[in-house]
Amino acid sequence: ARWRACVGSSNPTKISAVREALVACFPDAEIEVDGKSAPSGVADQPMTDAETRAGAENRARFLATHEKGYDLYAGLEGGIVEEEGKLICFAWMFVLSAKDGKVGSARTATFELPEKVAKLVREGVELGEADDRVFDRTDSKRKGGTVGYLSKGVVSRTEYYRHAMVMALIPFMNEELY
Repeated sequence: ARWRACVGSSNPTKISAVREALVACFPDAEIEVDGKSAPSGVADQPMTDAETRAGAENRARFLATHEKGYDLYAGLEGGIVEEEGKLICFAWMFVLSAKDGKVGSARTATFELPEKVAKLVREGVELGEADDRVFDRTDSKRKGGTVGYLSKGVVSRTEYYRHAMVMALIPFMNEELY
C-alpha cells in the first residue's frame, strides 16, 4: 500500500505531524508527504472553533482542487477561543480523500495561554508572533510552538498535532465502518 499526502502548509512541524501520523496508522505502507502553501480563507489568527475548523478544511479542499496526484489532502489550523476570560489554544486537523471525498477531522487537546501572550493576541497579534515577543524567541511556530515552550518540551508542536491527526485518520483506517 502507498499513501501520498499533501499538507496545506510549508511549516515543517505540520508536515512532520502528518507524516508521523500516517506512518503510525499505516505501518506497512509507503508514505510520501509534501507540503504546499494553501490559503485558509480565515483570519491569520482564528478566534472561534468554527473558524478554525473552516481554516483546516479550506486548506485541504484548496489542495484537492489545485494539486493532483495525491491520495490525501490535509489541512491543519491553529485557533484560540475565549472561555471565562482566558484564551484557550487548540488546532483542527482535516483530511480529505482524493478517491471518494471521504473526510476525517479531529481537534487537539486544549491549553490555556498565559496572560502576557493572551494580551497581545487580544490586540490582534498572531500567536506565533506573540510567542516570539513574550518568550524572546524567533520563528517559534516553525519549531516547538507555544505548546512546546509552555510544556517545557514535554509535548512538541509536531507531537501535539500528530495525536489529533491520528484521530482524523480513523475513518481511513476503518474503511469498512466509514
